[in-house]
Amino acid sequence: MVMQPLDDSKIVTIERHILNEQRIYPEATGVLTYLLYDLALAGKVIASQTTRAGLAEILGRTGDINVQGEEVMKLDELADHMIFHLNNHTGRLAVMASEEQEEILLIPEPYETGKYVLLYDPLDGSSNIDFNVSIGTIFAIYQRKSETGPGCIDDCLRKGNEMVVAGYLIYGASTMLVYTSGNGVHGFTLDPSVGEFLLTHPNIRIPEKPRYYSVNQAYSKCWSEGVRRFTNYLQGLDQDDNPPNKLSLRYIGSMVADFHRNLLAGGVFYYPADSKDPRYPDGKLRLVYEGAPLAFIAEQAGGYGSDGHQNLLDIQPKSLHQRAPMFIGNKQLVEKAEEYIRKFD
Repeated sequence: MVMQPLDDSKIVTIERHILNEQRIYPEATGVLTYLLYDLALAGKVIASQTTRAGLAEILGRTGDINVQGEEVMKLDELADHMIFHLNNHTGRLAVMASEEQEEILLIPEPYETGKYVLLYDPLDGSSNIDFNVSIGTIFAIYQRKSETGPGCIDDCLRKGNEMVVAGYLIYGASTMLVYTSGNGVHGFTLDPSVGEFLLTHPNIRIPEKPRYYSVNQAYSKCWSEGVRRFTNYLQGLDQDDNPPNKLSLRYIGSMVADFHRNLLAGGVFYYPADSKDPRYPDGKLRLVYEGAPLAFIAEQAGGYGSDGHQNLLDIQPKSLHQRAPMFIGNKQLVEKAEEYIRKFD
């Protein structure tokens, strides 16, 4: 029997893909490539724990309270520690910041510091852990601003348009890693039989014809008039404004999962400001850990992210845990949200 040669062009691992992208940039040193490898490895470990969470007794709460005033889930803590400890000694990072930690995370001595900055939400949607609902990790990478030595807060408080890489991992029926380095958006699915991420979704583009809108409509009484009118528009109820075909409401309550579905199927995710809850006058979601990275991915896929007034990527954050209203997804729909907000608010 003669073995037929394998067409390896159809099998693209994340390592191969990142190396191919690195060749586009003659000045590339490989540091960013290895940093992405480390994040992919962290995702594999976190995925392995989410699939055995009940058996490993890592569901439930630790009893601690994070900087957001929310109870820390056991798996939250594991994911936070995993990402930090896989990246704190490599010499690739100057500093890190996590949604779970109040202050920046310095690189411990005696390890060297590097040229990049990593901001991350270790486990987005963690309130869904106990219910076997998809959750995820979001990350953003910048080049440091400070010259040498330990990184500082100014390295982390950056406009999204300065980002060099944004991505997320989603842990569900399968584990996927989606990222962009400013050269399109690409998705990789983890093959558990070989423990490798394989390219399954090259050059993702948000479909021009949207299918879904994602919002917690139970809070509609707390929204502004513009946001309520925009929601009516999505439902095909505003007959004065040539509404789109009626969109279907899909809301998981895990931003990564809602964003991922709309990225592939077309639609818009939004979490507006809450005028009646003093805790969230600017919305509940964090700009540097959630809004800016997903807006960067959306833009690279032909979409758009806004706070209802301006591009999320143009906002200069003033604090690590700054919140912002968010509308992210199909460009025409997000621009329509801005139009309603300008007109009625």
